[in-house]
Amino acid sequence: MTLSLRRFVLLTVAALVLMAAIILFSSGGENGDGPIADHNLTNSELLVRGEYLVVAGNCASCHTTAVGEYMAGGLAFETDFGTIYSTNITPDPETGIGNWTDWDFLNSMRHGIRPNGEHLYPAFPYPAFTKVSNEDLAAIFAYLKSIPAVQLTPPENELGFPYNQRSLMAFWKLLYFDSGEFETNSEQSAEWNRGAYLVEALTHCSACHTPRNGLGAEQEHLFLSGGAYLDRVKSGEHRTWIAPNLTSSARGLGLWTQENVEDYLKTARNEFLESFGPMNEVIMNSSRFLSAEDVKAMATYLKSIPAINEADGVTPDAQIMGNGRTIYNLHCGTCHLPTGEGDPEMAPKLNSGSLVVQAANPASMLNAILYGPEIPGAPLEPRWLDSMEEFQFLLSDAEIAAVASYIRNSWDNSAGLVTPEQVAAQR
Repeated sequence: MTLSLRRFVLLTVAALVLMAAIILFSSGGENGDGPIADHNLTNSELLVRGEYLVVAGNCASCHTTAVGEYMAGGLAFETDFGTIYSTNITPDPETGIGNWTDWDFLNSMRHGIRPNGEHLYPAFPYPAFTKVSNEDLAAIFAYLKSIPAVQLTPPENELGFPYNQRSLMAFWKLLYFDSGEFETNSEQSAEWNRGAYLVEALTHCSACHTPRNGLGAEQEHLFLSGGAYLDRVKSGEHRTWIAPNLTSSARGLGLWTQENVEDYLKTARNEFLESFGPMNEVIMNSSRFLSAEDVKAMATYLKSIPAINEADGVTPDAQIMGNGRTIYNLHCGTCHLPTGEGDPEMAPKLNSGSLVVQAANPASMLNAILYGPEIPGAPLEPRWLDSMEEFQFLLSDAEIAAVASYIRNSWDNSAGLVTPEQVAAQR
């Protein structure tokens, strides 16, 4: 590339970034969003509503550490770009949001912009929260201002260049971010629209369940078809997890009835399985507290999403299946049964009904085998007589790959081969 051409390219990129910043800043709250205060509610009603919405958004799981104060931030999010720490959203005036105005809060939620004009990283799911209504934002902000203030400054993000340059987010937003409230679909029922609002906006399901591109943006054409992210396993380390396909795929949510979906969101259990891993926080801190009507609406919407089918996996050969069956019968069959149908007291079903078993990427299944599934725990009563043991020290990569391949391709399952290299990546 000649010097003049390189200079032209750099000037063009700089101009695009500047243009993006102008467009995004000109679309802030005071230029079209309107005031967010809801004058139809008393203060107590506003706070009750705000608390419910904060629970629906599962804010505490991201803004509260295991040993920290409520909503004081500091939780580490491991990403492909580095570590990002959640912010303090208590009303402390120095380290939290105590000095924020209604407009400041609206601009952060709807446009991903801080009060000082800096761009927020989309680890904070404003691409979903942008759809939250003004009235709900008012209630959320009122509730957050009512909780105890905590003076705590979370650690600085640990991002390398150029990801530590917030100004570049203007260009990212120009490419991948559309701001604006949720729009109802007049061709659908009120229940369906309520479910869509909850799933797409407040509960931000796509943040985990939608694949992302190389720049961390959700791939809209693959909406809710399953995503990969880093999170903690039972032993404490961070590993890749796969959020299952929530479309109507025969290997995704098409495996479950609407009642199965409702039971899972409300109780962390259904006839097939019990929640484990990162989904525990979503259910135990959020969805189980939602009204029956809202849970039903979410299930109605989720069950309506057209299927996006998983890629076909490689079929394991007879030797791998034979080795896997031997290992399964020795270590798994007593509880999960030789048929894979599970037992109501011993272990969940592995045949057909498990979205984790059927996923194209076996990472979450391998985490359960290697480290043992971390189940919800109190206040739920134990579902199984014995917890599943961890096999990271009992079985080799090849043995775990064989038994996982056997489970994923036996009975009514057809999820494809698991390789020793995939197992090694999860260790």
